[in-house]
Amino acid sequence: MDSQAEHRANLTAVIPLNSTIQFKASQRDWASPFFTVLAASATGLILIFLALLLANTIGHAWDTFSWRFISSDASQNMFDPQKTGVLQMIIGTSARVILMTLFVMPVGVITAVYLSEYAQPNSILTTLIRRAVTNLAGVPSIVFGLFGLGFFVNFMGGHLDALLRPGQSDPFWRHPALLWASLTLALMNLPVVIVSTEEAIRAIPSGLREASLALGATRLETIYHIIVPQALPGILTGGILSVGRACGEVAPILFTGAAYFMTGYPTRVTDQFMDLGYHIFILSTQSPNIEQTRPILYATVMTLVLLTFTLNAVAVITRARVRNRLNHPQ
Repeated sequence: MDSQAEHRANLTAVIPLNSTIQFKASQRDWASPFFTVLAASATGLILIFLALLLANTIGHAWDTFSWRFISSDASQNMFDPQKTGVLQMIIGTSARVILMTLFVMPVGVITAVYLSEYAQPNSILTTLIRRAVTNLAGVPSIVFGLFGLGFFVNFMGGHLDALLRPGQSDPFWRHPALLWASLTLALMNLPVVIVSTEEAIRAIPSGLREASLALGATRLETIYHIIVPQALPGILTGGILSVGRACGEVAPILFTGAAYFMTGYPTRVTDQFMDLGYHIFILSTQSPNIEQTRPILYATVMTLVLLTFTLNAVAVITRARVRNRLNHPQ
């Protein structure tokens, strides 16, 4: 008992309960509920704006949006609410997003693995790569569209025509196409995939790497069997973010692949395509009768929102299954 009393006396001498500590404790008492209410209010405000946006879109699109609208094409009259449809735009938007994902995911994951596992942290090359990724994330989307027109369409397309089709006057590669639009979108979304993958790799405990190397595995085997599978949920998060961003982008595809009007569907990567986002732009700026096409505009917006939600939902479900498999291996 004497030793316990002496211990409490020593603690009191070292950490006195003075007025400063009491003031800080009382400050935390009112600051915590204040910031809790502030965060809840900000979240509620975002949800209110989202609800208003969805309600406005659904209210204006209710009479036009139907199964006929999303399952028929625009071959009759794209400005007639009774005849037009958006099937061509749905196929074009889905095709460019899926093709973009196939391009951006391998390149982004490989770059992130190199930066995390192989590159020297303080080397000039690593610094240049990181600064390039940072600057790439801040470039406006219209600049990517102009770059895609100059580099992918004119430069790469022109060289492919000269190499594969010498003497042919009609361009096969050197024109806006689904391939070039997807590559432009992949370049734009590359920083998102790189950053999310690198953060997921950094979150993996170093003990897993050390245990794998101690058991005789090479660095490549460790990355393939340990690092990438453990980071897969974070990698898929980057894919989800890139899909969500690519669905609504118009500027990067404006010069690289989107078409004003087509009677058919894209069957090759060298074909142009109709797009939901670009169609919304056309209805907003090129319509001969704004009041007549307003229901088509809102119905197309609703279709784009539902398509984005569907693609994101597929990616989220896939990520959840992968995470569940990692947490509960059989």
